[in-house]
Amino acid sequence: MEKLASDSTSKKQAYNILGKGASQNTYDAIVIGSGMSGGIAAKELTQAGLKTLVLERGRMVEHVKDYPTATTDPWDMPLRNLVSEEEKKDYEIQKTLYLFGQDCKHFLVKDSESPYHQSKPFMWYRGNQMGGRSLLWAKHTFRLSDYDFEANAREGIGIDWPIRYKDIAPWYDYIESYIGVSGNNDGIPQLPDGKFLPPFEMNVFEKHLKKRIKEEFAERDLIISRMAILTQDHNGRQKCRNRNLCHRGCIFGAYYSSNSASLPDAAKTGNLTMRPYSIVERLIFDPETRKLKGVSIIDSETGESEEFYAKVVFLNASTIASTQILLQSATDEFPDGLGNSSGALGHYLMDHHASVGAIGGYSGLKDSFYYGQRPASVYIPRFRNLTKNDQEYLRGYTFENYTNRSNWTRGFNEPGIGAQWKENLTKPGDWFAYFEAYGETLPVFENTITLHPTRKDKWGLPQPDISMEYGENELKMRKDMQSTAVEMLEASGLDWVSPFDHQPPPGTVIHEMGTARMGNDPKTSFLNKWNQAHEIKNLFVTDGSFMVSSPPQNPSLTYMAMTARACNYAVEQLKKGIL
Repeated sequence: MEKLASDSTSKKQAYNILGKGASQNTYDAIVIGSGMSGGIAAKELTQAGLKTLVLERGRMVEHVKDYPTATTDPWDMPLRNLVSEEEKKDYEIQKTLYLFGQDCKHFLVKDSESPYHQSKPFMWYRGNQMGGRSLLWAKHTFRLSDYDFEANAREGIGIDWPIRYKDIAPWYDYIESYIGVSGNNDGIPQLPDGKFLPPFEMNVFEKHLKKRIKEEFAERDLIISRMAILTQDHNGRQKCRNRNLCHRGCIFGAYYSSNSASLPDAAKTGNLTMRPYSIVERLIFDPETRKLKGVSIIDSETGESEEFYAKVVFLNASTIASTQILLQSATDEFPDGLGNSSGALGHYLMDHHASVGAIGGYSGLKDSFYYGQRPASVYIPRFRNLTKNDQEYLRGYTFENYTNRSNWTRGFNEPGIGAQWKENLTKPGDWFAYFEAYGETLPVFENTITLHPTRKDKWGLPQPDISMEYGENELKMRKDMQSTAVEMLEASGLDWVSPFDHQPPPGTVIHEMGTARMGNDPKTSFLNKWNQAHEIKNLFVTDGSFMVSSPPQNPSLTYMAMTARACNYAVEQLKKGIL
């Protein structure tokens, strides 16, 4: 593996490629982006024998070495982990992320240096570094089912998915076996079972909730979440220590990230070159061959431009960034974005909608507690509109739920005085339940990513302009999301229950997807069933851009499985001489 040194002089020495001719800048494959799907693409292509260049716009981050706060005790964090108001000015969007603090702000972009325009409010959370947002993801890994793949066709919404569950099931198996997913095989049709490590254990309060909810609502199942976090040593990585500090970077490699697994495994092949500080300016299209020749980048440290060439290009920069790259790669033949004769590129932007549900407290089960800080939630799979649409809205939602016993910090808000009051705070308090729903968003043409006509970034490239809003279907769904959360907590016999709906803007769930959708018809879609551009056969897009709908399950597992599937197909096409 070749990697970048810290300054531009040593960079040229380390890479020995800048300023050289086309032959020295030529690879078998180029992967743009190193996050959730880019890491898998790098692994699959290098292990297939392809000399592969990974282009990352941010800095280098190496596993363990570059996790500066991973082992810092909470009381040793500067400002008690708070970020000063002055420094927050650089993080206008990122500071609203629930993880934002001294311990992980280095894994998030400075918005002041990475501007974008919001025609309608949209929260874009970004981690521009080697490994991308795979360092910060929530690690929930759920499969989609044919309830999801068939929904568009069944309801006449958008276009039909070009695949079904049987097409991706072997690749779900493959990815789960590789990354290590803990969970149970629960036998729930709308949430297919998989290849799992032993699950995390539910606490006694969660078991109480599970029992009471099932007794009252037969169609609803409270299960332990399926998490890309190891409960036993796996593939050279160590099991979780239950610190629940994953967002700092895990020195044990207990949760899957590109940094802990796929990029090191790609490097072991000797076929990987990693190039950080590489701002993709455009994809280079050859109108004679109707294929990509390669990628033009701007070196963010030197400002120099450089071109790299390859037989195949995988675009994995994340939905918004990948769409931006395709739009700014427009040619005379493709004035609306490279390969965009369909007009679908940049449209049908989706994100889940959440921050709605209920909370409650329970004074029972005081004789039970739990060990450590388990990094896994409990989960309720979708139960609405499965076999027929029996609600006033389409599709459905899931619940991501957390429980705990309140600790001494409850004294901040509870009145009291004296030794006995202080003594009470040394013992765990009541149980607390948090039920948050995650809903599907329908694909709508008017929800878009475009290029702003006048606003540029520091490299002279147009800023993305994002325009998305939740529609009537989502607003109707939210009312039901809240009411079912309340009724389940009330049915569980809690002492008090309180609903909430924070009405967040799109982007808040960080599951943006859908702007280069796949489909069978080149007139209505950008990609075919192999994640291959209809009009440019050596271009593959396997991040969230390809999604045709937005089933409420967390989507990262599907991105990774589809990436591995597309890589396998691309390698076969290369061997046949087609690409």
